[in-house]
Order: sequence, then structure tokens, then C-alpha cells
Amino acid sequence: MPAYIHGNLAVEQKSGQKVNVKETKKIVYRSKSLPVQEKLLYLFTVLVCVAVASLIIWRYAQIYEMNTRIMKLESDIQMLQAENNVLKRTIDKLSSPDRLREEAKKWGMVPTDEKQISKVARQNTESTSGATAANQKKTETP
Repeated sequence: MPAYIHGNLAVEQKSGQKVNVKETKKIVYRSKSLPVQEKLLYLFTVLVCVAVASLIIWRYAQIYEMNTRIMKLESDIQMLQAENNVLKRTIDKLSSPDRLREEAKKWGMVPTDEKQISKVARQNTESTSGATAANQKKTETP
């Protein structure tokens, strides 16, 4: 730096800028670690939360599975009802009197006369069942 500064030679020359550094000591306080009981409490809380969340997810999975089964069964029911309706219409069509007459004629059957029909009197079922029971008793006794 030049010795002549702003018209004055009496000014002391600065050989370099001095920086005042103030040394301070910083005291660092170390926080104590958590006690074992508190750590265990946190761990237990986390485990309980995980267990509850797992249970909820498992239940939702079961509900979803049940809903898919229900939807499959409902679609199966609808298909079976449609097939049942088709079969009922087929039965109605096949059991119509006109069709039965045509089939009978095709097979060579003819209508009956009044002379060919014979009527048989009905027997009482009570007397028949009593006789059957008596016959069974006879066969069982030596």
C-alpha cells in the first residue's frame, strides 16, 4: 500500500486488517436417552396398533371374499332360474293335449270305447294294513 494516503504521510499504515475473534466456549448439554420402561411402552403401543390394523385388514379381506361368493351365487341363481323357465316352457309344450294326441296316433294308439273301460271297487287301506301286520307277526314267530 502506498505511504501517501489522502494527502497525509503521518497516517499509520495498515499492514493488514486485523479481525478480532472472540473465542467462546459452547456448552452442549446431552439429552438423556429414554428410560427402558418408556421404550417398552412405545414398542407395545406400536405392536398393538399393528395388530389392530392387521385385524381390520383381515376382516375386510373376509368381507370382500364373502361379497364375491354372494355375487357368484346370485349369478348362478339367475342362470338356473332362466334354465328352469326354459324347461318349464318345454314341459308345457310337450305335455299339451294336442301334441299328446299326435304322438299317440304316431305310435298307433286309438281312443278307448266305453265298453273297454272296467271299474274296480276300492279296498279299505286300514283292513289291508291290519292283515299285513298280522301276516308279519306270523312270519316272525317260530
